Amino acid sequence: MARKSKSNLSELFIEENKDQIYENALAEIQSFELPLGTTLRSVYDDQPNAHQRFMEKLDACIRNHDREIEKMCNFHHQGFVDAITELLKVRADAEKLKVQVTDTNRRLQDAGKEVIAQTEEIIRCRVQQRNITTVVEKLQLCLPVLEMYSKLKEQMNVKRYYSALKTMEQLENLYLPRVSQYRFCQIMIENLPKLREEIKEISMSDLKDFLESIRKHSDRIGETAMKQAQQQKTFSTTLQKQNNVNYGRNMHLGRSRILESKNEITLKRTFEDDDEHEEEVLTAQDLVDFSPVYRCLHIYSVLGDGEVFENYYRKQRRKQARLVLQPQSSMHETVEGYRRYFSQIVGFFVVEDHILHVTQGLVTRTYTDELWNMALSKIVAVLRTHSSYCSDPDLVLELKNLIVVFADTLQGYGFPVNRLFDLLFEIRDQYNETLLKKWSGLFRDIFEVDNYSPIPVANEDEYKIVISKFPFQDPELDKQSFPKKLPMSQSVPQIYIQVKEFIYASLKFSESLHRSSTEIDDMLRKSTNLLLTRTLSSCLQNLIKKPHIGLTELVQIIINTTHLEQACKYLEDFISNITNISQVTVHTARLYGLSTFKDARHAAEGEIYTKLNQKIDEFIQIADYDWTMSESDGRASGYLMDLINFLRSTFQVFTHLPGKVAQTACMSACQHLSTSLMQMLLDSELKQISMGAIQQFNLDVIQCELFASSEPVPGFQGDTLQLAFIDLRQLLDLFMVWDWSTYLADYGQAASKYLRVSPGAALALLEKVHRGMKDSSKKNNIFAQFRKNDRDKQKLIETVVKQLRSLVNGMSQHT
Repeated sequence: MARKSKSNLSELFIEENKDQIYENALAEIQSFELPLGTTLRSVYDDQPNAHQRFMEKLDACIRNHDREIEKMCNFHHQGFVDAITELLKVRADAEKLKVQVTDTNRRLQDAGKEVIAQTEEIIRCRVQQRNITTVVEKLQLCLPVLEMYSKLKEQMNVKRYYSALKTMEQLENLYLPRVSQYRFCQIMIENLPKLREEIKEISMSDLKDFLESIRKHSDRIGETAMKQAQQQKTFSTTLQKQNNVNYGRNMHLGRSRILESKNEITLKRTFEDDDEHEEEVLTAQDLVDFSPVYRCLHIYSVLGDGEVFENYYRKQRRKQARLVLQPQSSMHETVEGYRRYFSQIVGFFVVEDHILHVTQGLVTRTYTDELWNMALSKIVAVLRTHSSYCSDPDLVLELKNLIVVFADTLQGYGFPVNRLFDLLFEIRDQYNETLLKKWSGLFRDIFEVDNYSPIPVANEDEYKIVISKFPFQDPELDKQSFPKKLPMSQSVPQIYIQVKEFIYASLKFSESLHRSSTEIDDMLRKSTNLLLTRTLSSCLQNLIKKPHIGLTELVQIIINTTHLEQACKYLEDFISNITNISQVTVHTARLYGLSTFKDARHAAEGEIYTKLNQKIDEFIQIADYDWTMSESDGRASGYLMDLINFLRSTFQVFTHLPGKVAQTACMSACQHLSTSLMQMLLDSELKQISMGAIQQFNLDVIQCELFASSEPVPGFQGDTLQLAFIDLRQLLDLFMVWDWSTYLADYGQAASKYLRVSPGAALALLEKVHRGMKDSSKKNNIFAQFRKNDRDKQKLIETVVKQLRSLVNGMSQHT
């Protein structure tokens, strides 16, 4: 039962639920909410007969609504009828009103046509006015743009490119953005980069023209800068000299007045010259227009390519520097070649210095220092090479002056030039070498034209002229009356003058080297020492060795060197005077002229000895002895007497020589004569000698001894000179006396009468005499070999020969 009741309740609940669903569907349909697909689907998705039931529900709903509409119509029907009645009453009035309105409208339309026309005109004018106002406003925006663009074109035409870039910048940043919608503005915007490129190209072209211009004008710029530096230095030097003169006025009043007046005149002329040339002083800006580089720098800076421009400028200038530093191959031939070379370099760095000071960043001090160091190394190498080709000291001196002016000019612009002054010391050595070569030629010319005879002076004036050139003092000669002769020859004062000229020439190079007086003094003394010890010494040695220089010339050379040696102290005083350095200074070098002239004298003395011996040999060579003569002529040979007369006259010339020199020459001549006679007597080619020939030879030796005893040169003690012939004398006495027993008995003893006769010499001469005796005997008597005396003499000679040979053999074995 309970189960049945539950089933009924469930069915009842389902039915109620279905009715609720249908009602909801009807409510949704009545609300006209679309789409209805979901609502209808919910109805048809239920029971199979749900459609029928839903339609029933729908019909019931329709009937309810119809009843409600009918009730509403019934309720409002009377009001509707009343309204229709009233509407019918109003119809006639409405028709009448319509006619009146239509007529009124017609009249109004006719009256408003003129107003409408005027209104339309007003509207049209108002539109035009508005358009004009708009155009004016737009033109006011566009006119500045057009004006600026026109200004830009004008600036381009007159080549004011920097201003043109500024105008472009204003156009881009200020004006064009306001009117960028217009087409012409777009065209302008497109043209501006092209104009910038055009400006860059034009400015770069101007820069290239500028670089070419300064390359062409560098030499003129440098020449002007060097000339100004030289004028400034001349002015400073003149002013300094005047101050020095004023400072020393109290100590040297008379001399200082003269020097002061001269310097005042020079200084006045310098001021006048400066006044005259003041208007002509030119700078780099006067010679070259720098505006292209300024303009190009500003343009590239504005365009943001400043670094590109700097790199390009520096690269091009480095190339130009290499070209400037490359010298011409013939530069060393003339001073103009060096001047042009220096002028171009100075002009280059003057321009760089100007660019450094008038621009910011284009050229830096680091860049110029690097460029200068590179250039300086090249300059030093070039000058070192080309100066080595210079053989003319005047050209080397001019080169030095140019280097000094070149260095001073660049130093004034802040460039370090110490290496140039170091180079000048190398060139100074070369300059000294060229001076030495030049003075070597001068010395040779002086020696060539010298007559090697004492200088004759006829009067006081001539004497003063000579002593004004050469410091000669001789109290004994001063006492003599005119005319008289000075002991030296003409070459001595000329040599002395040339040495002083050499010192002056060397001093010229030492000036302006920024060195102290002590250093200059030391350089002068070293140069003078080289001149004396090398050049003059070499010339003297070569002169002495010349074949045409005879004994008389050699004697005069010895006298000349003596006076030149004495003049060395005056040369030292001369150097001290021009350098203002006292000789007592510790570091002062001394002149080595003493050793130079001593060596020359010794060489001349040796040459005298050699010449004397050669002359003796010439006389000996013309000797013509008859070695087979039976008896002597009773008088000395003619050649020997001529030789003695020559020696006697020659030694008379030696009176002006120092005593030892004359004595040594005389002793050497006598010894050489003795040796030559001994060699003649013992000549191996001479096979036989007669006793008559020995007697003749003895007469000649006696004349030699008489000459030696006549004291041809004073100063010998006793028979010192005769001892030169002692060997000959003892050998000839041995044969003349035929004292063989004494010779053989006393041989080897200190008190031997024939101590200077060697067994070899005695043996050689005895064999020749022996052969001469044999030959003479054969000619005089064919039976002479049978004479008893001759046989005994032959036996004696043979015995003596054997004994002499044994002595000779004994000596050789002992040796």
